[in-house]
Amino acid sequence: MPNGGFCKLPGGSVVVAIGLPSPAGDGATVRFLVHAANRARALTRLRNLGLRAVYLRGNTEPPTPDEVTAVLHHPDGLLWKSTPGAAQELWHPARSLPREPAVRDAPAGIVPRGRAA
Repeated sequence: MPNGGFCKLPGGSVVVAIGLPSPAGDGATVRFLVHAANRARALTRLRNLGLRAVYLRGNTEPPTPDEVTAVLHHPDGLLWKSTPGAAQELWHPARSLPREPAVRDAPAGIVPRGRAA
């Protein structure tokens, strides 16, 4: 189960922080910070990145004041860091997330999902 939490800002918006297993499968954790109008929209923004099974249950690890400052000062309002405990690593914007390679050399007759034949 992912660890995470949220904090409500005076303007009514929220900052959600959630730790998810690394897509690389190396056992590491990736921490995401999302600034949105409410928790549901914040989780939708993560799901739109391809992180389909993202749920926030509880408030066990809310964002720290430094994390809130980082996400509020970023124009996208969506950041990630691969090692939350390491002070040396900086926050990365969501557009720098590694993408899955495109399916180009599919065998004849096999069409990837979402593409017309």
